[in-house]
Amino acid sequence: MQRWNDVSQIPSDIGGSVVTLGNFDGVHRGHRAVLTEVLAQAVDGLTSVAVTFDPHPVAVLYPERAPGLITSLDHRLALLEAAGVDAVLVLEFTREFAQLTPDEFVEQVFVDALSARVVVVGEDTRFGVRNSGDVATLLELGERFGFEVVTVRDQGADGEHSRWSSTQVRELLSDGDVGGAARVLGRPHRVSGVVVHGDHRGRELGYPTANLERHCDGLVPADGVYAGWLVRPQRPASDPDSTLPAAISIGTNPTFEGTSRRVEAYVLDRTDLDLYGEPVTLEFVARLRPTLRFDSVDELLDRMAEDVTKSREILSTMVPVQPA
Repeated sequence: MQRWNDVSQIPSDIGGSVVTLGNFDGVHRGHRAVLTEVLAQAVDGLTSVAVTFDPHPVAVLYPERAPGLITSLDHRLALLEAAGVDAVLVLEFTREFAQLTPDEFVEQVFVDALSARVVVVGEDTRFGVRNSGDVATLLELGERFGFEVVTVRDQGADGEHSRWSSTQVRELLSDGDVGGAARVLGRPHRVSGVVVHGDHRGRELGYPTANLERHCDGLVPADGVYAGWLVRPQRPASDPDSTLPAAISIGTNPTFEGTSRRVEAYVLDRTDLDLYGEPVTLEFVARLRPTLRFDSVDELLDRMAEDVTKSREILSTMVPVQPA
């Protein structure tokens, strides 16, 4: 997959393209429905292109309302590549860029830079200054500039009243509903970071944990204990230690009067691992319980043993999904 960080990097001989645009945070099932239509339209040598933005527009225009990102830019690009598009154009979103009218954006990006023949969008697509452009605007501009517009209907599971969306995923994760988030994403949610030293209290208790650095990639779910996988991306997938079952804890360790929020994982039945300094990915499968404060260490140990048993039961019936 080609990555372009500016329209100046797009080859002048691109010929023609099928284009879609969006933030694509999470690259969830709704996004992938649009991407599938892009690939279906990209025939006769047309290049399939996803146009996205970095940073998130809300983070630039309304920093106080900026959403937590489900996926880092690198993960987003990996997921877009896995979806099969030929290229991604990552446009730097600035206040100046935000002043482009819908006409200016379409002419400069879709027409002049990408030679768009087809533009595929979801029903809720908005673009241009103050989000003043919508599907109707695109249809008018398509007639003017000679490209076709294909609209993909909102996607959602049977019986759900709301469509699949990044906002929905964020809300589910904020509630600790990692199973619900996985259904919208089409895969387990993941958080990545480098393993750092903690208090070493877990090792003293018989449950050594891998503590992730404070600033992780991926939206951290609500405090609680989860069953999941610890993935070691630097190891080949064929290595039996590349993906390991884990009990994951998020919270402040209230039993020990902790104040800083931490993400840590105990690899089930393993005390021999040295993960310090290694980048790892945690994939969340199921929430076991909220974070609790225990009156004694013995009570904590009893509950941790239960958590490990539940995690083992849940994960023993599953095959881990290798992240993109």
